[in-house]
Amino acid sequence: MKTNRKLWGLLVALFCCISVLQAEEWWEKREFLTYSPRYFGPNAFPFPELMGGKLPSRWEVEVRGEYHTMPGDQTQDIFARLYIPIANGKAGVMANWTISEWYKTSEAVRDERSAVETEPAIPCHGDIVLNFFYQVLRSEKWADISVSANLKTASGNRLCDARYTDAASYWFDANIGRDLWKNPTYNSFIRIEGLAGFYCWMTNLDDNRQNDAICYGGAISGAWKNLSARCDLVGFRGYQDNGDRPLLLRTKLEYEIKKNIISFRYRHGLHDFLYDSYSLAYIRCF
Repeated sequence: MKTNRKLWGLLVALFCCISVLQAEEWWEKREFLTYSPRYFGPNAFPFPELMGGKLPSRWEVEVRGEYHTMPGDQTQDIFARLYIPIANGKAGVMANWTISEWYKTSEAVRDERSAVETEPAIPCHGDIVLNFFYQVLRSEKWADISVSANLKTASGNRLCDARYTDAASYWFDANIGRDLWKNPTYNSFIRIEGLAGFYCWMTNLDDNRQNDAICYGGAISGAWKNLSARCDLVGFRGYQDNGDRPLLLRTKLEYEIKKNIISFRYRHGLHDFLYDSYSLAYIRCF
């Protein structure tokens, strides 16, 4: 009996030592990761949102299912969002979280990203992103302008698989929008929008601890009764030129019934963002 206990104790100790050595071995290799959108998962680097310069006046709760695909990487996730208006819509706070993510990559993509596994060994969850908005100007004659401060926390996991960076990032931007045409009788409009700002994220380089970028975007949106649509082009441009200049074409179609919204989105990645994404969401407004 004592011999069996000693044997089991030795096996457990050996297993623990191997696990610790493997963890230390990977952690020493983290310097080979490239902290840029081209070499991470589809949710690692959030893109700024075009708000059209006009902040929502209603609470919004959203649950979304997403599918991201590129050669050698198939990813699914569940995403949640909460928007809270403040001071009758003059300001607002938004929280976003990728609750769970599932992925399967090819060995070629794994090696290109210096990742460890091709699929998650443990449950994968994403970063919490906080957005703070303020309405600077609201004018039908001129334009609507809002500004925002945004923070991506380091709450996501699976850095070893190049899914989330385990590092903070932040950005500041200004949104502007103006109606080209409007018909209140049918709750319809056509609107143009623009965005410009500064984007920064932490890296793993000792001589360049952060990457600074400009962020930019433009959009056209419209609505007819309960149906609304948007098409925008948004991106940011880092200075290291290591896959840090992504561009994203986004389209969205929504239908609202009594404060219940069904939303379909399609996103096409350009330049350093390689994914095509499809999503279906339910949004409840209060």
